[in-house]
Amino acid sequence: MNIVLIGYRGAGKSVVGRRLAGQLQREFVDTDDLIEERLGAPIRAIVESNGWGHFRSAEKRIIEEISGRDHLVIAPGGGAVLDAANVTALKRNGLIIWLKADWQILRKRMAEDSRTFAQRPTLTGKGALEELRDVIAIRDGIYERAAEVQIDTSALNVKEVVGGVLSIFRKRVKGT
Repeated sequence: MNIVLIGYRGAGKSVVGRRLAGQLQREFVDTDDLIEERLGAPIRAIVESNGWGHFRSAEKRIIEEISGRDHLVIAPGGGAVLDAANVTALKRNGLIIWLKADWQILRKRMAEDSRTFAQRPTLTGKGALEELRDVIAIRDGIYERAAEVQIDTSALNVKEVVGGVLSIFRKRVKGT
């Protein structure tokens, strides 16, 4: 079974995923990083050159591929769950956990993360921080429907979030 961490930028998917994978001795797959590796360009350049449709198509192929594997910790891009086929693929062999946080916390984390501005294009044409409320309003319901479990990371450090995910995962594995 895979562990799949979904959520918006700044929720902790990558940092929690890397640490979690290390503790479980599993491979960590960040789909955004894999897309950049496979397409040979940063996401910003991919989107600027070929559009969001091209990026989402590559994302879908990669999610279909990795969801067929086992014992991974997967961090899909924040918008991956907008495609129901991606959610279906990830659920086939994965426990989907929504790492969520208050928009003010996400905004602060994004402001502190150089990747937010240097490598991640905006989704709405607004600045990355300005678009946050709009995108969260659209995605919250989608994340909620996709996830089997939610962890609010707003007041937790990485170690606490990893501990929460491990606890949930171990209960799930024992229950199956």
